[in-house]
Amino acid sequence: MQLHLNYPLEPDSAPLHAAAIVEVAADISDAELDYSPGSIGLVEDIVDGFRTEGATGQEMADSLVGFGCYVGEILTRRAGAVWRYTPDSQHTVPLAVELPDARECHPIDWVFRRLEHGAAVSICGLYAEVAPDTGPGAESTHG
Repeated sequence: MQLHLNYPLEPDSAPLHAAAIVEVAADISDAELDYSPGSIGLVEDIVDGFRTEGATGQEMADSLVGFGCYVGEILTRRAGAVWRYTPDSQHTVPLAVELPDARECHPIDWVFRRLEHGAAVSICGLYAEVAPDTGPGAESTHG
């Protein structure tokens, strides 16, 4: 997969990729991505739009990486996760988030899988599985 990113694909740059996609989503889709777990549904809607248009993961790779970094940033902000470089990983990109209990998650893969498989892959559901106390119904974590 060939990427044309503005920043290197490494843990320290993941927040920059997330911030960039927030701006792009606002400009192109009028989507207000606010780093809340509830905004993951907007990410799904945008990715579903790519799918409807027949876009491939290769064609949309830069945007999908950005959206995956955005979902990962929600995990870092709401669930205490940290970005990790995973060079031996067999995932789409060698970046993951590690939760405080040492579980490793791959939100960038979640986004690529959503494009490939549609609603059969729920990014909201995957997020809720790994961070159940920080999901859309956990209002005390917002703010």
